Formats: sequence, C-alpha cells, structure tokens
Amino acid sequence: MSGDVTVISGPTAVGKGTVVQALRELHPELWVSVSATTRSPRPGEVEGQHYLFVSDEEFDELIASGGLLEWALVHGTDRYGTPAAPVRAAVAAGRRVILEIEVQGARQVKANLPEVRTVFIAPPSWDVLRERLVGRGTETPEQMARRLRTAEDEIAVSREFDHVVVNDDLGTAVGQLVELLGL
Repeated sequence: MSGDVTVISGPTAVGKGTVVQALRELHPELWVSVSATTRSPRPGEVEGQHYLFVSDEEFDELIASGGLLEWALVHGTDRYGTPAAPVRAAVAAGRRVILEIEVQGARQVKANLPEVRTVFIAPPSWDVLRERLVGRGTETPEQMARRLRTAEDEIAVSREFDHVVVNDDLGTAVGQLVELLGL
C-alpha cells in the first residue's frame, strides 16, 4: 500500500478528534478512517461515524483474519484498531487518507508503511490536558488516572513523530496541519 497517508496521534483528551473534524470541514476531500473499538460508546457518539463499536469476539476475529492495519490495547482496558480494507481501498482510489489513531497504533503503521507522515498532537501543557480530560466528564476517576498515566508515556515519545502540532488554539493547529499536508 502506498499513497498519501497521514497518521494523526496524541494523548487522550488532546483534541485529536476535534482537530481532525475541523480539518475535514475545511477539506472534505480528505478520507478519514473510522477505527474499531471494544469500548462502549460515549454520549453522542454515532456507530460508524465516530467508531465501529465491536465486541471482544468481533475484534478477535478482525485480528485473526488480518482485517486490521494496526491495533492496540489502550489504557489497559479497551482495544482500538484500524480496519485495513477501507484504508487500502481509499489509497487505491487516490484519496488523501487520515488515520486518527493511538500512539501504539501509529508506531505499528509507521513500521509497516515507512512512507507515511506522522503528526503528534500535543497539549499546550499538562494542566490543560488534565482540565480537558476532566471537562469531558465521560470517565470515572480511576479511568482518568489510568488515561493520564498513559498520556505521560505518550507525550514522552512525541519526538518519534515526523511533526508535532500543539493544540493550544484550534484554528492555529488546523492551519499547521493544512500546511504540513500541502492542502
């Protein structure tokens, strides 16, 4: 698989989804992958739009059949992965592809497809990241603590990415992505 594929990653609550959504609104020609996950939907999330919500058994079958481009156990509790067939089809059709995925998955994609562009979305500060996570109101205190531990590890490896974009101001962050992608 070759083509224009960009991986956008970063820690929990950094605003990856918000940044990608704003980028897509500016450039609807972009094809954005929809990840599969074993976690339950959050309020407002729509099946097939935000995620493909699957059972553990369905996820196991995707792994066994080679149906995932990458996958990872995230925060020690839930699995996330990128279905391979839609990505391959989009690349084959000449689409510009965005994969919004976790850091572990980004590493797998980069290992398998060294030509991909990787972008790490970073928070302006640790305190802002913590405030955003708390502000979501979708996790228990235990889940938040686990996510923050994972976020520390992810931020520590941001230098592995081709580019780092700080999500302090949405418009600025999206503008930097537009420039990086040559849109």
